[in-house]
Amino acid sequence: MSDGKSPAEPEPKRNWFAQLRKGLARTSSALSDNLAGALTKRKLDEETLDRLEEVLIKADLGVAMAARIRAAIATGRYDRGVTQDTVREVLAAEIASVLEPVAQDFAVPPGAHPYVVLVVGVNGTGKTTTIGKMAHLFGRQGLSVMLAAADTFRAAAIDQLKVWGERVGAEVVAKEAGADPAGVAFEAFERARSEGTDVLLIDTAGRLQNKSDLMAELAKIVRVLKKIDASAPQGVILVLDATTGQNALNQVEIFKEIAGVTGLVVTKLDGTARGGILVAIAERFKLPINAIGIGEGLEDLKPFDAQDFARAIAGAKSANEAAA
Repeated sequence: MSDGKSPAEPEPKRNWFAQLRKGLARTSSALSDNLAGALTKRKLDEETLDRLEEVLIKADLGVAMAARIRAAIATGRYDRGVTQDTVREVLAAEIASVLEPVAQDFAVPPGAHPYVVLVVGVNGTGKTTTIGKMAHLFGRQGLSVMLAAADTFRAAAIDQLKVWGERVGAEVVAKEAGADPAGVAFEAFERARSEGTDVLLIDTAGRLQNKSDLMAELAKIVRVLKKIDASAPQGVILVLDATTGQNALNQVEIFKEIAGVTGLVVTKLDGTARGGILVAIAERFKLPINAIGIGEGLEDLKPFDAQDFARAIAGAKSANEAAA
């Protein structure tokens, strides 16, 4: 767009499912082991269905999803028994049906200079790192990006964002620790607008110990942004750490209330046994899932693919493998 760079060619998907399946191996292995324990009888009776439902709830898929999968497995199969592979296929199909409506890539509409995104989330979720990866992703699309270090509560967050700015070639607007976060956001917005920047990513504090203070701080940031452009911020992205399990539901609830979240990025899916929480979040909140993080590399933030995720978590083959 404004910087004249040509959008990069999209990366091939050939290795992404393998990487995703590897990252979710602990989740799918735990689920498979528990399914094997539940399916000790040839006949699919009420006791077996109860055990299956319990396994799914323990996998962080949520009560509603567990009940749906139980019903799907019971329908037409009650007297014939069920195999692990059958359960995996039903599991993958039901998970995909919940995730597909919320799988939405980041979208920056033409003409937004800048497109302003508040990035929120508790400390430790990988929020600042995710901002760096988002900047890299937008840069690959030919968009110019500016970063604003409005998490002034922690000097380390400011320094980390500066490092990411250098790494991805994005300008960083920052002040000293303890500065007014809204002032940083205001200055960054004015600078980004004057320079014709395509995307402005604003890092914010993530303290939940005093919810009222955080709410007031974020509300002030939004207020000063609207003084420049009444439509800003155009996006509010919540970064969630998948390893927190059920606590992630509480984080979504709080930040949805405080900041009006418009989309989610889920990090640290690699190596966690709690990847099922993403399904429970989608079922409950219906918020767009824009991207997921598998690994620490610069390229490891990827658009969310509902089918791939569903099949990886269920331990099923990829769509291409199943068709082969």
